[in-house]
Amino acid sequence: MKAVDFRVGTGIDVHAFSANKNRPLFLACVEWPGERGLEGHSDADVAAHAVCDAILIASGIGDLGTVFGTDRPEWSGASGSVLLREAARLVRGSGWEIANASVQIVGQRPRFLPRKKEAEAAMSAAMGAPVAVSATTTDHLGFTGASQGLAAVATALVFRP
Repeated sequence: MKAVDFRVGTGIDVHAFSANKNRPLFLACVEWPGERGLEGHSDADVAAHAVCDAILIASGIGDLGTVFGTDRPEWSGASGSVLLREAARLVRGSGWEIANASVQIVGQRPRFLPRKKEAEAAMSAAMGAPVAVSATTTDHLGFTGASQGLAAVATALVFRP
């Protein structure tokens, strides 16, 4: 029986809320009308970015900054789903397959639970593998607790088929 090569990657992303109150919020590959958006080179989707980081790191390709960095103008304004789709394509192109990913969003808002299934479906479709999404608060402590922005932490499992 052939041994299977597994790798785990962890990704973290943090973005501040934008001073532009008209900037839309994109979170977990879903738009959140009525919520203030995050500042960033792309759409600043912390959940999608953390998962991208996790799968890129697990496969040894690099990380979010080296693959989609601010020095790459072609990714300016890109959606989290576009970045996640491209990261998954790169991972598969390097001989890995994505088993799954899990991401936890950290922040006081928006209320995540009512759109959890929608977010999981959107992220899973973009990556082409299951993504579990959850959210938590920091009980009003720190950067995210003061509603200055959002953070996300992700873990992904890749393997060589």
